[in-house]
Amino acid sequence: MRDKTSERRWLLAGLALLAAFLLWTVLIQCVGVRPAGQNGTNIGFATFNLWFHRLTGVHLGLYVITDWLGLVPVFVCLGFSCVGAAQLVTRRSLLKVDPDIMLLGAYYVVVFFFYLFFEAVPINYRPIPIDGAMEASYPSSTTLLVLSVMPTLKFQIDRRSNSAPLRGFVGAIVCAFSAFMVAGRLVSGVHWATDIVGSVLLAFGLFALYHFAVARIDASSAARRPEE
Repeated sequence: MRDKTSERRWLLAGLALLAAFLLWTVLIQCVGVRPAGQNGTNIGFATFNLWFHRLTGVHLGLYVITDWLGLVPVFVCLGFSCVGAAQLVTRRSLLKVDPDIMLLGAYYVVVFFFYLFFEAVPINYRPIPIDGAMEASYPSSTTLLVLSVMPTLKFQIDRRSNSAPLRGFVGAIVCAFSAFMVAGRLVSGVHWATDIVGSVLLAFGLFALYHFAVARIDASSAARRPEE
């Protein structure tokens, strides 16, 4: 049975989180701004960001580990791309590829768009140079990628597997990995704390809208089924 209340909650949650991300992006450019970054670049919420950065310090080893582990969500994307490609080959029609897989591909495109956009349009810069260069820091691109992609792995496994142990195992791995990555980027000292907050808001907002879109597709398919 279609759960319209659940659908509405996912939609409202997604819109609210994206609105919060937009507001947060505006605030970090207006509130507590000081030229405290690299080469005198401006940093919003500077007092808090500088305090937290001094508290955690810089841990480049942790930065390198989380940087390499940032490839994990990329491989998850490639894995689901292979699933879609295999369905296309075996079913011989793009229209016969599972709709949620097609939508997942579109979702990943949107995620990578935001990833590349904020790399090209810096809101602020990292607290420290990376390989001698200033790099964009907001939102944390690795955190965005992890929190946007890894929940889709759990979501798809929950949809496609009847094995409760497998679903539980994947869910535990996704939660543990995501928590480690967020904490690792937060305390490694290569981002301002507010960069991580922005990534969390954007990633969860995008995922909530993906969840809503899949629910709508499922409802449409269920409505057509009696007629078929």
